[in-house]
Amino acid sequence: MNTLVVLIGPTAVGKTDTSIAIAEHFACPIISADSRQMYRGMEIGTAMPGKEELERCRHYFVGQLAPGDYYSAAKYEEDVMALLKKEFKDNPVMLMSGGSMMYIDAVCKGIDDIPTVDDETRGMILAKYEKEGLEQLASELRLLDPEYYNEADIKNPKRVMHALEICYMTGKTYSSFRKRKTKERPFNIIKIGLQRDREELYERINRRVDIMIEQGLVEEVKKFEHLKHHNSLNTVGYKEIFKYLDGEWTLPFAIEKIKQNTRIYSRKQVTWYRKDEDIAWFHPDNIEDIIKYIEDKI
Repeated sequence: MNTLVVLIGPTAVGKTDTSIAIAEHFACPIISADSRQMYRGMEIGTAMPGKEELERCRHYFVGQLAPGDYYSAAKYEEDVMALLKKEFKDNPVMLMSGGSMMYIDAVCKGIDDIPTVDDETRGMILAKYEKEGLEQLASELRLLDPEYYNEADIKNPKRVMHALEICYMTGKTYSSFRKRKTKERPFNIIKIGLQRDREELYERINRRVDIMIEQGLVEEVKKFEHLKHHNSLNTVGYKEIFKYLDGEWTLPFAIEKIKQNTRIYSRKQVTWYRKDEDIAWFHPDNIEDIIKYIEDKI
C-alpha cells in the first residue's frame, strides 16, 4: 500500500535536515506543510529551505504564492490529495514535512466541506477588519455564531474573519459546517515527531532569530510594508519588525519579542501534537532509528 510519511515537530527543532535525509533515503520528493513557506520573498523570516537544500530534493508548496494571494487549509487538502494521486504512481513512499498543524490535519484527517468564500465577501470582511479592528469583529462573531466564538482563538484575525465570511455569505453559522469527521485515506500514514529538550529547543530558536537578523530580515520585511494587512504577513518575525518600522518598538526589543513569540508558538505546536497518539517521537539526531521505524511500518 502507498505510504505517506508525515514529519512534524515544533519550529526550529530540525525538520528540514531530517526531511531531506528521509527523502534521499526513499528517493521521494518533499511536500512542505508550512503555511508561510509557500510565499515568495519570505525566505528569511520563514526559514525556507535554501538553494542547496532545494536542489538536493524536489520540494512542493515552497515559494509558489505571492504574499497577497489567498490560500487555506481546505485548498491545501485539495491540492495535496491531487498531488499524491499523481506522485504515488512513481513513488510508493511520499514525505510531508512541516509545522502548520491545520494543514497537516487537513491531509491526514480531512477538512470539513465549508463553502468557498467569494471575493466580494472576503473583501468586505477585510475592509471591516481594517476599519473597525479585530475586537469589533470578534464581538460580531459572538452574536452571529456564539458556539464557534466560545471555542475559537478570537485573537487570531484569520479565524475570526473566515468564520464571519461564512456567516455573511451563507446566512448560516460557521459551526453548522464543522462536522469534524475523519475522512478515510487510500494510503497508509506514518507520523514521525521530532523533539528536543525545551532548553535545547529554545537555544536553537534564539540562535535562529539572530541568524535571520544577520541575513537581512529587516530588509526583507521592509519590502512588504504595503502588504502588512494580509494574513500571510501576520506572522511571527514579520509583525514584530513591522512595529519597529512603524516606530513603536526599538529593534532590540522587536528581536526579543520575535524570540519570545516563537517560543510561545513552539509550545502551542507541542500541545497540539501531544493530542495525537499516532505520532512516534524521536530526537532529530537519531535519523537511523527514524528510517528503521518507517521501514518497519511500510
